[in-house]
Amino acid sequence: MSTIIVTGASSGIGRAVAEKSLHGGWTVGLIARRIDALDAVANGNPHAYVLPRDVTDSGAVTRAFDTFVQQTGRLDTLFNNAGIFTPAAPIEEVSVDDRLRAINVNLTGMFLCARAAFGAMRAQDPQGGRIINNGSIPARPPRPARVCGDIYNHQAWHHGADKNPRARRRCVQYRCQPDQYW
Repeated sequence: MSTIIVTGASSGIGRAVAEKSLHGGWTVGLIARRIDALDAVANGNPHAYVLPRDVTDSGAVTRAFDTFVQQTGRLDTLFNNAGIFTPAAPIEEVSVDDRLRAINVNLTGMFLCARAAFGAMRAQDPQGGRIINNGSIPARPPRPARVCGDIYNHQAWHHGADKNPRARRRCVQYRCQPDQYW
C-alpha cells in the first residue's frame, strides 16, 4: 500500500488530495492545525493518521514525520500544501507581522516538511519517493495587492527542484513531478 503525507489536509486542495488518496487505498498522514477538521477528513478510516501540527514548528514537523514512518514503515509521497492567506493590501500597507506570518507558514513550513520527507525517503529501503510542493496560482503571474502570497509562491515555484537541474541531480532516486499527483 502506498503512503502519503498531506499538509494543509484540513481544507481546500489538501483535503481533496487526502480524501482522494484515502479512497484510492493509500495510507495517509493528515497534517494541519485543526484536529476537528482532520478528524472529519479521516472519518474513521483506519488508513488515516491524524497528525495535528503547526508546520512552522520544526520539532513538531519532525515528530509528525517520525511518527508516521514508525507506524506505516515508509513514506512514498509528500504533498506539501499547507499555506495561509494574509489580508490583501498594497505593499506599503502590508504589516511586517502579516508578511512574516506568511513566510513562516508558506515558505519555511514547506521547507521544514520537505526536509523531513527527504530525510525519511533517504533512510528507507528502498530509497526514494516524491515530494510535491503545491503553490497557488500566483506562483507565476503576480496579482495586485497580494504581495505576501505572490513572493512565497514565486520562491517555491522558481527555486524548486522541478526548475533546478542541479537540485534534480542531487535527488538521486527521487521523482519530483510537479504536474502529476500520482
